[in-house]
Amino acid sequence: MAKIVKSGDMLAGLRAAAPLLVAMVPIGAVFGAVAVSKGLSALEACLMSLFVFAGGSQFVAMDLWTHPASWVALGFAALLVNLRHVLMSASIASKLDGFSGWRKYAAMLVLTDESWALSEFRAMTARLTPAFFASAALSIYAVWNVSTLAGALLGSVMGDMTVIGLDFAFPAVFIVLLMGFWKGTETGLVLLASALTSWVTHLYIPGAWYIATGALAGLAVAAFGRTETLPDENKADAEQPA
Repeated sequence: MAKIVKSGDMLAGLRAAAPLLVAMVPIGAVFGAVAVSKGLSALEACLMSLFVFAGGSQFVAMDLWTHPASWVALGFAALLVNLRHVLMSASIASKLDGFSGWRKYAAMLVLTDESWALSEFRAMTARLTPAFFASAALSIYAVWNVSTLAGALLGSVMGDMTVIGLDFAFPAVFIVLLMGFWKGTETGLVLLASALTSWVTHLYIPGAWYIATGALAGLAVAAFGRTETLPDENKADAEQPA
C-alpha cells in the first residue's frame, strides 16, 4: 500500500511540474548561451547549473561577469538574490511533517521558486510528501541542467536567443506562479509595492540591491496591511452589546 501511495505521489509531482518543465527549457538554454557569450566554457556553464542551481542568481552573475571576475561582487549579489530562500524555507517548514531529518535538509538543496510554489499548492489540497517534492524538484533540476548544456553547445550557432524572445520565459514563469497565490487587492498591493521599489532602486542604485529592496517592500506591505478577520461565531459575539 505504501509503495502505491509513493508511486502516486511521484506521478502527481511530475504532473504538477510538467508545465514548468516546458518553460524551463528555453530559460536554461538562454542561460547556457549567455554564459558562453560571457567567456565561460560549456563545461563551466554546466557546472554552475549543477552546483548553484539558482536561475535568478545565475543570470545576475552573468550580468555582473567581467574578466577577471570580481568574486566578492558576484558572491554578494548571489547572497542578495537568494535571501528569499530564507522566507521560502520558513514558509514550507510547517508542511514538512512527513520528512525525516535528513530528507528536510536534502529537500532544501533543490528548493527553488518553482518547487516551493508547487509544494505550497500541493499542501493546500493534500499532504506534502517526500515523494511528491522529490519528483517535482528533481525533474526541474534535471531539465534545467540539460537545457543549460543545450544552450551552451548551440548558443554559438544560434546566436543571440533573446532576439526571438526566449528570455521572456523567465518572467512568464514567475507571473504564472504569482497568479496561483492571488488573493485580490491584498496581493495586488504587495506586488505593486515590490515592483515600484525594485524599479526605483534599479534606476538609482547599481548592483542587485533592487531584489532585496523589492522583497522588503513587499514584506512590509504584507505585514502592516494585513487585516485580521474573526471567525463567524466570534464576530457575532463581538457585535452583541455587553
